[in-house]
Amino acid sequence: MLTHFLYSKAVRLAIWIVVLIVGIAIWTVSDKLGALQQQPSSQTRREPQFENDHVRVWKSIILPNQPLALHRHDHGRTIVALQGGTLDVVDAKGQTIKKMTWETGKAYWLDVDPAGEQHGDLNRGEAPIEVVVVEMRR
Repeated sequence: MLTHFLYSKAVRLAIWIVVLIVGIAIWTVSDKLGALQQQPSSQTRREPQFENDHVRVWKSIILPNQPLALHRHDHGRTIVALQGGTLDVVDAKGQTIKKMTWETGKAYWLDVDPAGEQHGDLNRGEAPIEVVVVEMRR
């Protein structure tokens, strides 16, 4: 009986040690994955936020010297600068068409792009520019 009791206690202890080791391993891996998921992307991009019949909303993050791809806007839009800066609006050859300076925390209205015109957005500064764009659907 004593042997059985000691054996059972040893088995229970071994199980607890294995559970503890597995738990620590899972915690370590999930902690590292969480840290990876929280790291910001290192690319200029648009992140969709919201869309319905009236508006389309996205966040643009324009990193230094990484232009947004050529595009156009068929509807007027409001820009809210989360992190301001000066943005070059460039043509297909990378030539600056115009410069826009946005102050952090300020909102701006931009009209429809001229017919047939496409542009890219280029941040020639040293820090990322982040804006939320609310584009009208009509």
